Amino acid sequence: MKEPPGLPKLETLLRHRFARPELLTRALTHRSLASEQRLAAPEAGTTSGVEATSGAGSDPDSDNEQLEFLGDAVVGFLVAEELCKRYPDLHEGELTRLRAELVSRRHLGLVAARLNLGEHMLLGRGEERSGGRKKNALLANCIEAVVAALYLDAGIESTRAFIVREVIEPSAAGLRDRMMGGSSIGDHKSALQELLQAKKQGQPEYVVKAEGGPDHRKRFLVEVFVAKNGNKVKALARGLGNTKKKAEQEAARRAIMKLERRKPVMETGAEV
Repeated sequence: MKEPPGLPKLETLLRHRFARPELLTRALTHRSLASEQRLAAPEAGTTSGVEATSGAGSDPDSDNEQLEFLGDAVVGFLVAEELCKRYPDLHEGELTRLRAELVSRRHLGLVAARLNLGEHMLLGRGEERSGGRKKNALLANCIEAVVAALYLDAGIESTRAFIVREVIEPSAAGLRDRMMGGSSIGDHKSALQELLQAKKQGQPEYVVKAEGGPDHRKRFLVEVFVAKNGNKVKALARGLGNTKKKAEQEAARRAIMKLERRKPVMETGAEV
């Protein structure tokens, strides 16, 4: 695997010089480039590059997808650990909401952009032409892979220092203040799902109970249930919104507050 140009510059930003630079190169390699390379040089015994790009014979070490998988787990663990240290007074649901925001695609993409990770990514021609270096999803996936590479090369302490410095420190305090001030933060649906999983209470399921209003001012009433074995067991909360997605997020937010035994304040104009 050819080392990309500018690797020392990226190592400076990461504050780590890799003993195994091939790990960082792999973390930067998107599957679009790996697929193009397999197509250009199919494995011996194939008559075309079709077999090489089908996935059946692809080499997991040729792109960053496995590292992304590992990095997702490492980021989640280290963020959770640090939040517990910083905010021992917060309820489980509040910690879950903070973690959900800090490990979200949106937030990790912003962290990657701040580190100029896009200019170092190794992309296929198609992704290059479509502006892949600025795509938030690609940036978020890549930084998870970079975290995994850092973990494998330097160990947990160096990785923890990076996560605290780049992922947590710039945003956690502000997010906590907003949350404690009553503002909505993060993806409440993801946070509710994680909270229910932690409590072993099943999966959340959302049902539109009513909708009304003119087309340009629609209002939706959504109810969130706990589902076990495919059956709706218990209604947790309801939420209103001018789209189904917003109503689902509000229902999830109120469900989290209920699970934390905190009574949510009813919004005005609750009629649909």
